[in-house]
Amino acid sequence: MTPLGAKLRALREERGVSLKDMAAALRVSSAYLSALEHGRRGKPTWILLQRIITYFNVIWDEAEELQRLAEISDPRVTVDTGGLSPEATELANRLARDIGRLSPEDAKYLSNEVARRLR
Repeated sequence: MTPLGAKLRALREERGVSLKDMAAALRVSSAYLSALEHGRRGKPTWILLQRIITYFNVIWDEAEELQRLAEISDPRVTVDTGGLSPEATELANRLARDIGRLSPEDAKYLSNEVARRLR
């Protein structure tokens, strides 16, 4: 599941909306919406994201959060380490190979550590 998918599911459940009803209102198939929630589809188009924001009638801050989550929710990431250090290439390859073995807590810790070091 992607960060956006988790947020969409939480919003649906908070409001008691079925996947089928939401899909119909957004003019997408329930299969597509399910795949988006489960991370089997890439981030939605800008237009669909605007429809989602309108559908949930979220406040400005939450709309910005949905847009941010969409940007970091591509389930098929490509990392080009050409021209970077050997350590960067090793890190990218290690993550590509072993990320599925990390617990959610460890993944969150590493993500936060990377963000902290990039500030």
